[in-house]
Amino acid sequence: MSIGRLLEITVADLALIDRLRLELAPGLNVFTGETGAGKSLLIDALGLATGARADTALVRHGADVARVTALFDRLPEPLIAVREVAAEGRSTARLDDEAVTAARLADVAGALVEIHGQHDQQRLLDERWQRDLLDDFGGHAELREAMAAAVDCWRANRAALAELELDPRELARRLELHEHEAEEIAAAKLRPGEADEIKGRLEAAQHGEAIARGSAVLHESLAADEGGARDAVAIALREARAMARLDQRFEPVAERIGGLEAELGDLAATARELAETVDHDPAEIARLEERLSTIYSLERRYGDDEAAVIAHGERAQSEAERLRSLDADRAVRAAEEERLLLAVGAAGEALSVARAAAARGLSAEVGAVLEELGFPAGVFEVVLGRRPAGRDEPAVEVDGDALAFDPSGIDQVVYRLAPNPGEPPRPLAKIASGGEMSRVALAIKQVLAAADATPTLVFDEIDTGIGGRSADPIGRSLWTLARRHQVLCVTHLPQIAAHADAHFQIVKRERGGRTITEVTELDREGRIVELGQMLGGSGGASGGSGGSASGGSASGREGATGASPGGAGAAALASARELLDRAEAWRGDVLASS
Repeated sequence: MSIGRLLEITVADLALIDRLRLELAPGLNVFTGETGAGKSLLIDALGLATGARADTALVRHGADVARVTALFDRLPEPLIAVREVAAEGRSTARLDDEAVTAARLADVAGALVEIHGQHDQQRLLDERWQRDLLDDFGGHAELREAMAAAVDCWRANRAALAELELDPRELARRLELHEHEAEEIAAAKLRPGEADEIKGRLEAAQHGEAIARGSAVLHESLAADEGGARDAVAIALREARAMARLDQRFEPVAERIGGLEAELGDLAATARELAETVDHDPAEIARLEERLSTIYSLERRYGDDEAAVIAHGERAQSEAERLRSLDADRAVRAAEEERLLLAVGAAGEALSVARAAAARGLSAEVGAVLEELGFPAGVFEVVLGRRPAGRDEPAVEVDGDALAFDPSGIDQVVYRLAPNPGEPPRPLAKIASGGEMSRVALAIKQVLAAADATPTLVFDEIDTGIGGRSADPIGRSLWTLARRHQVLCVTHLPQIAAHADAHFQIVKRERGGRTITEVTELDREGRIVELGQMLGGSGGASGGSGGSASGGSASGREGATGASPGGAGAAALASARELLDRAEAWRGDVLASS
């Protein structure tokens, strides 16, 4: 049995359930009881614990919160999943005492439980779902991934090709625009920071005469041979050096005066250079003003500064080059389109060949199980078809035919059933009754059990539309499925219940003026009584059940006997005992031969 099976479920204040704790067996767990006793509530409770949508209507009248705790087998210690639904609408979830979202709860706990009801049987009528089941059976995951990847590559290339499709006039307009922009910016030969430099020079030129006079005075003051600062410092330096020869304490003074002399020389040279850079020529000033106007004009159209304008020019040049090579790129993409379609066709054909082989195997194996479930031989078949591509639809060529495709492949998959001898097989959606669909769904699940990693499978209303003659094979099939998975099954048929590894009886009782649901695990004698009442047409025991724990719980194997023998006639009890003996003998034979 797979690690991850459901060990225990505890429910409090959920609809008719006051308090309930169930320990579940690793094999086939069957739940029976009268109509309206609350069998489906257990499925709802398990759904909540595995992340299903919370419904405040499930909170028991008068209670503030409904709580469900599910304990799953896991190493090194069990996984605990908790869901609480408050009457005012708030829902909380926990995993191992850590608060999580309902989505996270579904990802973790939901992966351990798969609930099958009438919705899942309806889903089996969807041909896309039929295709996916076939691929699960055939183990086509890698082929499906290869097909999807090939289609993705083709779609990406097709999108790029569509972007290359431009009207010739629009192409010419764009090319002319980008070429003009690139040429205009390149011709300007801009330098980052050039505008600020020119603005500084023009501001200086406005005061050129005053700057020239001042610079001359400054230079004369610093560097004049007589009366200038440098001349005075030179005299001081000579005196300081002379005194240093007489007294060493004046050596630092002489060194510092020597530094002043050098600094004054640099200052005089700098003042002269700055004066020489001041523009006095009106023609040069006009040239600078025109250059600044050109830069501002480019910045207004192409960017906030010289660097942005230069970057725009580079982009325009790149786009012009791209547009000039558009025809060549289009030819390359068109050739790539053909190559990628060939790859799509090859991937689709490989997947189709594998599906054809898997279809034969699935047809045979499901057909064999259906024979055990009371159908004639050859009742089930999996048929592959291919849809021709429409006139304007992309297509791949396979076996000389132009076929439509998508990421799932080139095949249409249809499950067909021929339950009536002499009548041709027809798609499930057009022929199957409720009972037939239940058996087909179970047969497929049994065949796919080896590939299904879900530890716990839950079947609600698997016996819809099934009569007594077909029920015993259904019970055998569920028991067989329960050798690989833990199975929980709600049923109203004694022939199915007889094959249970653990049999739980669900009844409604009145306690303190309130209706409650109780669940009891039955021992062998209790099962005979319950099966007898089911055979007698009462729909399961409705009273007198003994051995249940306080508050309607069922814990462990307490030897509960269910209703007293008086609840079912002697003939019904004899038939129930025979039914149970026959089921146990069959299981013994199967185990002995395996």
